[in-house]
Amino acid sequence: MKVAIAIPCYKVRAHILQVLAAMPSMVTKVYVIDDCCPDGSGTFVEENCQDPRVQVLRNPVNLGVGGAVITGYRQAIADGMDIVVKVDGDGQMDPRLIPYFVRPIQRGRADYTKGNRFYRHESLRDMPKVRLIGNAMLSFLSKLSCGYWNMMDPTNGYTAIHTHVLQELPLEKLETRYFFETDMLFRLNTVRAVVKDIPMDAIYADETSGLDVRKVLPEFARKHLSRLLRRYVYNYWLRDFNIGSLYSLLGTLFVLGGTLFGLSEWLSSDLHGVPATSGTVMLAGLPILIGTQLLIAFLHHDISSTPQEPLHPQLTPHSIPIE
Repeated sequence: MKVAIAIPCYKVRAHILQVLAAMPSMVTKVYVIDDCCPDGSGTFVEENCQDPRVQVLRNPVNLGVGGAVITGYRQAIADGMDIVVKVDGDGQMDPRLIPYFVRPIQRGRADYTKGNRFYRHESLRDMPKVRLIGNAMLSFLSKLSCGYWNMMDPTNGYTAIHTHVLQELPLEKLETRYFFETDMLFRLNTVRAVVKDIPMDAIYADETSGLDVRKVLPEFARKHLSRLLRRYVYNYWLRDFNIGSLYSLLGTLFVLGGTLFGLSEWLSSDLHGVPATSGTVMLAGLPILIGTQLLIAFLHHDISSTPQEPLHPQLTPHSIPIE
């Protein structure tokens, strides 16, 4: 398989040459995407890198990390590459790990692989506490919205994907900035692609992250809720109607019915000064208990529905039309 590397570049002149020098021999092409960098990263690479595998691509305007990666994805598809690995140009992703990201895809065990800095306890020691807590919260939100309950560290940008699977995704609809990695997971779930985590250590150089977890968390929460609702409607009402659909529908009706009945009886009791009877309390509490059990059953069904069979061995380009 032909392996390509996509490296989004924006103010990474201090590290980009070291990253390029560490590319393993298994790599066929290296796309350096100058995302309208004010430091002229693309020109800097062309003038100082002699590796014939390196090709500089330029975005006329700054599109963000996701937009830069999509530019690399499109070029890899046009060049007939089989796997595209996304590596940052700031030196925080060790290129020596590329074979570990590629191997599950080569062996037909995954369609998409991503880094996981939470796998080993030792790799978390140098992670700032705010980032650690924020990533843990974002991981849980991603499990809900994307449906990949077996993964952690959703904002990790060290990824690899098979180009046949990549061609089934609506690249023009993907988020182009900080939510890019999570939106990729959401889109991958819609085509039932298999995602695998690859353990890796966090490397913190002198680069400062532009992602402030405390600022983006409300925005991320809103986008996660939007994708959760879309995934639920698509998977449980449009694409299929299954036992999970019944669990969620009946569970919601029972919980809402019991809650509304209990509130109305509590208000009536408070207004008239007459304590509610034990039977009234049971009529309010029992539907809530039953509904809660049904929603837990739905959650269990959703977890067990995580894609397990890789998609790309079954695909030829454009075999699944995407609107």
